[in-house]
Amino acid sequence: MLLTITTTHRPAADLSYLLHKHPGRFQTYELSFGKAHAFYPEASAERCTACLLLDVDPVGVVRGRGAGEGLLDQYVNDRPYVASSFLSVAISQVLGTALQGRCNDRPELARTPIPLEARLDVLPVRGGEPFLRALFEPLGYRVEATRHPLDDRFPEWGEGPYYSVTVAGDVTLSALLTHLYVLVPVFDNQKHYFVGDDEIEKLLTKGAGWLANHPAREAITRRYLRSQPSLYRQALARLVEEEEPAEASTNEEEPRRSDQAESILEKPLSLHEQRIGAVLAALRSSGARRVLDLGCGEGKLLRELLKDPEFAEIVGMDVSIRSLENARDRLKLDRLPERQAARIKLLHGSLIYRDRRLEGFDAAAVVEVVEHLDPPRLAAFERVLFAFTRPSTIILTTPNREYNVTWENVGADRLRHPDHRFEWTRAEFHAWAERIAARHGYEVRFLPIGPVDDRLGPPTQMGVFHRD
Repeated sequence: MLLTITTTHRPAADLSYLLHKHPGRFQTYELSFGKAHAFYPEASAERCTACLLLDVDPVGVVRGRGAGEGLLDQYVNDRPYVASSFLSVAISQVLGTALQGRCNDRPELARTPIPLEARLDVLPVRGGEPFLRALFEPLGYRVEATRHPLDDRFPEWGEGPYYSVTVAGDVTLSALLTHLYVLVPVFDNQKHYFVGDDEIEKLLTKGAGWLANHPAREAITRRYLRSQPSLYRQALARLVEEEEPAEASTNEEEPRRSDQAESILEKPLSLHEQRIGAVLAALRSSGARRVLDLGCGEGKLLRELLKDPEFAEIVGMDVSIRSLENARDRLKLDRLPERQAARIKLLHGSLIYRDRRLEGFDAAAVVEVVEHLDPPRLAAFERVLFAFTRPSTIILTTPNREYNVTWENVGADRLRHPDHRFEWTRAEFHAWAERIAARHGYEVRFLPIGPVDDRLGPPTQMGVFHRD
């Protein structure tokens, strides 16, 4: 199992200071499950690559556990060859100082986001490439993935869950290693050691500052803790408290934040909440400062945008006067501090007519809107959004019709809402999005929202359009 980390930050060889590993040495470390080797295939001022190679001893891993049912599975598996919880342990033990963000020789560099690229050969992804992207892309990484067949000699066996994965972005080395430490074991939903209460502390410590707001936090938490319900509930409750810090209350009848968190755990996040979280993450990742919410409805996304000071100007537009009035009440616009109120504006308008008030923005969100348009009006909507409004980033979500069969009250032949004019399958949405992107000079990538079914895909599909 091989992890490589590359930078082109100049002088690139300073990566060795951050990793606390000399570029001229091949170093070997004894671990409980085998050996780890650290070395540099290249280390120049322009480019530096560091490698962490694991040599897992499959016999040594299970030695002393005793015989019993399933013992063969303990010896015959993919553990020695793929990225897994073994890699997380190696990162912690071999690259622990870098993981903590400490560097006495280059302290400023340790705190500075630099161009970093990590490649994993090979990563087992239970959930496929959409799940892979759903975990890394909200953190701001560019993702490349190559899927491998189960056996080159027998192509009829099909492709397996194994990928060579590259993630790249401008990030601190500590953040990159932290994300890998947490997420790598999540992809195959297995760990090579007992998972107990201490795993909650590891997760919350390493997830501090990013996990609570990640749109896939539930899936990450559940898989990291190997789907143990009691541990999952405890961890998620604490994440909820981190996301919504306790405030002093003068009302003795007001429930405590911990009680609110506990009530939230009675059911998982709704699809709507996951959708809002995914759109927020994509907007944050885009670096947008001036944001449109087109078809804003009653302002649920606007409320979340207003909480983030990175969004300096926020405009919501809807064709319904009643919805805008409800949004104004929800946002309490008449009671906002002057500086907050200056950041947000509500507009009445239609998405099928050009509106110069919408031009010049960095990003636009169109959340569950297009399916409410009559198909003949789609062309007008496309021109307004992609040709006239033309923000650098467009984030558009819509239902995946294939998923409807999982709901008894919908089924294969009905639409999810009586006001929906149509619903696209994944293939139909991809074809429409790719055609529009090519016509108007955008690139588009697709992300799932909600639980992904291996055959049917996610309940909601999201396209992220971007142009330079």
